[in-house]
Amino acid sequence: MNKKILLALSTLMIAVMACSFNTAKTPTAQAPSGAQVLFQDDFSNPDSGWDRAQSDFGSTDYSNGSFVINIAKANIYIFANPSQAFQNDVRIEVDAVKASGTVDNAFGALCRYQDPDNYYFFEISSDGYVGIGINKAGVKTLLSSSDNNMVPDSSINQGDASNHLRVDCVGSTLTLYVNGTQAASVTDSSFTGGDTGVIAETFTVAGTEIQFDNFFVYKP
Repeated sequence: MNKKILLALSTLMIAVMACSFNTAKTPTAQAPSGAQVLFQDDFSNPDSGWDRAQSDFGSTDYSNGSFVINIAKANIYIFANPSQAFQNDVRIEVDAVKASGTVDNAFGALCRYQDPDNYYFFEISSDGYVGIGINKAGVKTLLSSSDNNMVPDSSINQGDASNHLRVDCVGSTLTLYVNGTQAASVTDSSFTGGDTGVIAETFTVAGTEIQFDNFFVYKP
């Protein structure tokens, strides 16, 4: 079913990660030839700086060499940041998998994070939808569709399969690649530099756990 991003109501910041899973059709994060690595984390060190929190809504934490966002309730979005600052363009790569819960979810990465109410987000869902959006002054809007709904995309490995995400934030162009295929691209100039992060959310069905691993930030 279509996913309206505005259904997610909470801005609680929390993240949880665990080991990611590889499939034959899912590339994993590797440094491009000649690329400058600005930041990387395989989540083997639980003191590497990511937000760790727990509440009735869910949790974010390191787990078994990865990072997990667990959401317990419906209509919630939760994110976590590594407390970095990138003032120029970045390319982000991360592996992500649904470990449990509903496929009526969304998850992915953040770029140009200013504060809890201002950042770009890039998401896919476990049932095959994709979207690029902005949280500006606390209002979440999808930039990649006219009706604020995520749209189907065939490059997503659905269900419990792993997906490799690449996010390019270059100038005013924001692009999401899924498993090596461009899935969405938009233009927006609201934010320039900032932190990165990971995000997950639920819609009308409660409960999902997303595991992230192999997080890289490159200079494009």
